[in-house]
Amino acid sequence: MNTPYPFTALVGQDDLRLALLLNAVSPAVGGVLVRGEKGTAKSTAVRALSALLPEVAVVSGCRFSCDPAAPDPNCPDGPHESVAADGRAARMVELPVGASEDRLVGALDIERALSEGVKAFEPGLLADAHRGILYVDEVNLLHDHLVDLLLDAAAMGASYVEREGVSVRHAARFLLVGTMNPEEGELRPQLLDRFGLTVEVAASREPDQRVEVVRRRLAYDDDPAAFAARFAADEAELRDRIVAARALLPNVRLGDAALRQIAATCAAFEVDGMRADIVMARTATALAAWAGREDVAAEDVRQAALLALPHRRRRNPFDAPGLDEDKLDETLEEFGDPEEQDDDPEPDPEPDGPGDPDGPGGPDGGGQPPQGGDGPEVPPQGGAAEDAPRPESTEQETDQEREQQPAASTAPEQAPVGASEPFRAKLLTVPGTGAGAAGRRSRARTEHGRTTGSRRPQGALGKLHLAATVQAAAPHQHARGRSGPGLVVRRDDLRQATREGREGNLVLFAVDASGSMAARQRMSAVKGAVLSLLLDAYQRRDKVGLVTFRGKGAEVALPPTSSVDAAAARLEQLPTGGRTPLSEGLLRAHDVLRVERLRDPARRALLVVVTDGRATGGPEPVARAARAAGLFAAEGVASVTVDCETGPVRLGLAAELARNLGGSAVTLDELRADNIAGLVRDVRDAAGSSSHSSISSTSSIRKAA
Repeated sequence: MNTPYPFTALVGQDDLRLALLLNAVSPAVGGVLVRGEKGTAKSTAVRALSALLPEVAVVSGCRFSCDPAAPDPNCPDGPHESVAADGRAARMVELPVGASEDRLVGALDIERALSEGVKAFEPGLLADAHRGILYVDEVNLLHDHLVDLLLDAAAMGASYVEREGVSVRHAARFLLVGTMNPEEGELRPQLLDRFGLTVEVAASREPDQRVEVVRRRLAYDDDPAAFAARFAADEAELRDRIVAARALLPNVRLGDAALRQIAATCAAFEVDGMRADIVMARTATALAAWAGREDVAAEDVRQAALLALPHRRRRNPFDAPGLDEDKLDETLEEFGDPEEQDDDPEPDPEPDGPGDPDGPGGPDGGGQPPQGGDGPEVPPQGGAAEDAPRPESTEQETDQEREQQPAASTAPEQAPVGASEPFRAKLLTVPGTGAGAAGRRSRARTEHGRTTGSRRPQGALGKLHLAATVQAAAPHQHARGRSGPGLVVRRDDLRQATREGREGNLVLFAVDASGSMAARQRMSAVKGAVLSLLLDAYQRRDKVGLVTFRGKGAEVALPPTSSVDAAAARLEQLPTGGRTPLSEGLLRAHDVLRVERLRDPARRALLVVVTDGRATGGPEPVARAARAAGLFAAEGVASVTVDCETGPVRLGLAAELARNLGGSAVTLDELRADNIAGLVRDVRDAAGSSSHSSISSTSSIRKAA
């Protein structure tokens, strides 16, 4: 639609609107990352912001939006000696997730460069976004090579395009706004830190507010122009306020007391680097200007911390976002201005409890935490009773009972135990060379990576292989009538480089949760190992899935997804107990891989079976498990069996399972990257040396049962 949804017509989402407006006042804040579930007006709010931004003065005819007051001396359309200025609206440029590198940074016409010697450059999205907004929807799904280019441009304020000795540079300073759904996977830490502010959004649980959202959306869809006219006065007023705040911004004073609070807050929450301090200072200054004040107050620093720090505190994807607001208030009070502290009135008394009618849980509070933070801390899975203190003798008796309980098939279900501390896991790869989605695990033919050869282009020319092109054109120069220096190159001579990089895989975990795995220390170590592999999958841009088996069958605890923190949450809640239906677990994993192969044939799978190898569920459990494992070997599925067997006497059942799968077996200790034995053994070594017979269909195994 040509008429954007009015910014002032948005219902709720106070933090989201504030963060966007602060960036409109001071683009130096560094952009916004909007995290939240689908259908929460993330994209609508970002598009509405562009209509509020003031006009931009540009050099007339410049494709790179140079500022007439200070034109770029290295502009590809320059030099701009006699400057004529034009005015235009600020742009909002969208970067699609599937965009190519050429679309992002621009493209050189290779054919004209070779045949005519002309540097014909077509600007990309980074040039279009200069002095405007670069919006990336589903930014967490962006390919790694595009993320790297985006990081470089955001850090240097310029974009560089270099191809076979031809170099182009242009300015690229933009407001970076990204939206993402955490369920689809987390963002790389390097890009996460690049966003100045972050906002968590969720749909309102208040019926009246939801009704108003629906009412306004239906009215807008029926007649966008008439709906926008209803809010035209509010939009004009908000636009004027942005202009006034921008004018006031240079006069805002950031005193030593506020700077000390900012530094103390960043140190207290242990954020990495100094970018957080700088962003907080700029955000607090913009907040003061937005409020019409010339001095930064303590409340500005507090609000800046709530917007600028949560995403910088996460060390891995399993850390919960948000800040401890009590700790924040204590830090601000400790390092505040002593004179202001003496003048503060007595604090309000604490509410009596969650049942207080005037408290957050009462009728007036709606049971919702304030949008500026994450609300009260939620107790861990299992409820408060799990953490309540118990008599020492009872605790000891419970631990002894669990440790001495035999791994019998009739063992009752036990409550979930916590995972041990994760560690850096060794690299497990899929053998051979694939062609799947860009990632960091297994070898693959990609558009980016080291050059391994050349081929004729299929469709549009991508990466030119200059040496191969010259070699193909050289024998025909005499026939083409070349009489002087130079080289006559035709379309048929062009060769495209073939490259090898890394791909992301589907890592499917099949976890044994039976009674034989139920000892407290043992299952804790197993969960810690799987958690370590999940962290490794996150860093290598894999999809992950989780199949568990115990008792009488197996279930898909988590269908394949890019959200490794969802897998970690399911793993943490995993109960144990009962028999070991190993064959059912393998068959369920086989079904998951079959379906995923239909959805994404290019993404190769790595099966990780976590078990001690004991098969006790169903008729002929050992023989049936061996036949089920043979299915994976017959299809060439890469696999690793994590042997969880412990104790002085070991049966070697997990190693036998690994041979039937056609893969390798590693112990929990060998999974560590710093373990010498673990470095020697690798899935690729076992993949070429194992060959086993298998039953050709899943149906025959199920009939045998």
